Order: sequence, then C-alpha cells, then structure tokens
Amino acid sequence: MSDTRPGVILPRMDAVRPPAVAGSFYPADPIELRETVSRLLAAARPGPVPKAVIAPHAAYIYSGPVAASAFSRVVDAPFTRVVLLGPSHFVHVRGVALPDAAAMSTPLGNVPVEDLPLPRNGRAHQREHSLEVELPFLQVALRLETVAPLAVGEAVPEEVAGVLEQNWGGKETLVVVSSDLSHYLPYEDAKMMDAATAKEIMALGRITHEDACGADPINGLLRAAKQRGMRSELIELRNSGDTAGDKRRVVGYGAFAFYEKSA
Repeated sequence: MSDTRPGVILPRMDAVRPPAVAGSFYPADPIELRETVSRLLAAARPGPVPKAVIAPHAAYIYSGPVAASAFSRVVDAPFTRVVLLGPSHFVHVRGVALPDAAAMSTPLGNVPVEDLPLPRNGRAHQREHSLEVELPFLQVALRLETVAPLAVGEAVPEEVAGVLEQNWGGKETLVVVSSDLSHYLPYEDAKMMDAATAKEIMALGRITHEDACGADPINGLLRAAKQRGMRSELIELRNSGDTAGDKRRVVGYGAFAFYEKSA
C-alpha cells in the first residue's frame, strides 16, 4: 500500500518489533510459554464467543488467570484478525499509533501488522507491554493472520470509537482492549474501587484514568459498544492480592466480554 499523507509513516517491510518483556512478564522459552498459556486457558471457565474483550496486561503470574478467562472465550473461534488497543505507558501519543514495523514478534513467532492508514510511532511501541503480553494468548487461542496493535494516548472516546468503527470488520475480526484497573491500593480499597469501575463498564458508561490505566481505549470501546447496542458481561474481577501479590498494595484486573445484537 502506498500512502503519502502527512503523519503516516510506512513501515519497513522487513522490520519486526521484537518482544520487550519476554522473560520478565512471561516466559521467554517458546515451549514453556505455550505450555503456560495453554494451562491458563484450560483452567478458565468456558462461555459464549464475544466480539470484543477487555483483558489485563500485567505479568502472567499476577494477571494471567484473569486474562485467560477472557481469551478462553475465543479459543478456536474463527477470528483471524485482531484489533488490539492498549495504553501508551512510556511515550506521549496523540490519538492512536501503529508500530513502525511490519510484524510483532513473541517467542511463539511473528504476527504480521496490518497496514492501516493510521500514524506509526516506533518509540511508543518499543518498550510497551500492554499490547505485547496479549499476543501469546491470541497466538495460542486463534489462527491469527494479522494484528492491528494500536497504542492509545491522549484521545477522547469519540476518536477511539471512530478508529474502531473504521476497523470493526466482520466475523473474522476480534477487538481486544488491554487494561489493568486500580493501581497500588490496599486490598479492600481496590476491591471497592474495581467493583465500581466494573459497574460503569457494564453500563457502557465512562471511566477515568484513576479507574484504569487503559481508560482511553476502554472508553472508546464502550462508546462503540453503546452505539452498536451491544451487551456486556463481567467475566472475572480480581487483583494481584488474589493471585500472587501482597495485599497491602495491589493492582486490579478485570475481564469483560461484549456481544453484538445477534450473539
């Protein structure tokens, strides 16, 4: 595809965005990684196949079971394309940005990046874990052919919803938003705050950056879901104090599913 519009940087066709957190957030060994993801998916409760999910993005020892509860819903589903949105933690981004690469790499292999008419920002993706940690789940669960990994920065819900609408696709496309919930609160405080956040997400409302690091991509999805008359489901709500962390200072994790009218 040729594109000469200002702000659109075409990727080098041989460029691959290497994994940044393999060996820290998840196993670097491909056999161990596949076994870990498969075990987490197998332990999750089954349910109906959604069009979109929200899943957390911490190290697998902390958030892996909650992420798996979302991705277990799409195991062997006919999705071959994923639109994946997550917050830009390290680099300021205006709007959304693809990586400046033709593929995203994990220890399980490379996933081609869809060449969309959107800005590209290699720096925003270089260290970003929010998108990367979801990829091994998607690689194990699906016959994944392409991914549109979007780092979301300063963006209003209408803007993110507009990008989603343009890339919503059909039965081949799954939408994934990557976000943790509350950060570094005492266990009981986190439970109360995350319950309120989950209620707002379930109502297809609007959350704040205090509620979730991925508030901007979540709010975009919630707006798109409301416009489409989708129904929501809370799959699981836990925090690091429930999995592998200290209860004095926890991070919240939620898994949510969204279904289109015909589902």
